[in-house]
Amino acid sequence: MSDPTPTSASGPATPRLLRIAAAVEAASLAVLFLNLFTVHAKVVTSLMGPVHGMAYLVTFAAVWQAPGAAGSGARWRAAVPGIGGLLALARLRAPQPPRACRNLSSPSPRSTSGSG
Repeated sequence: MSDPTPTSASGPATPRLLRIAAAVEAASLAVLFLNLFTVHAKVVTSLMGPVHGMAYLVTFAAVWQAPGAAGSGARWRAAVPGIGGLLALARLRAPQPPRACRNLSSPSPRSTSGSG
């Protein structure tokens, strides 16, 4: 039996739950806005409102548990309502430079001018 979470060159792939929850979050928001600007049917709002809210919460929780989310800024992106899951997915999929190489261009904390 194969591993359900494929891996890439940059490490483990984003969990399937996060991908699904982010898609449901964005799609449900689109349906809610479409309903708001067109027919404004209460049944659509009654069904899609809770679906969107639950998808938002699942997305936020899934990003919080995702490997590599802490140092990448994905957790803050997940807090954006509506598209936060997609933003966090994009951030988690982006290749991250090794920690030791992140600040090579910054000046050394030691002073080069000395007295004495």
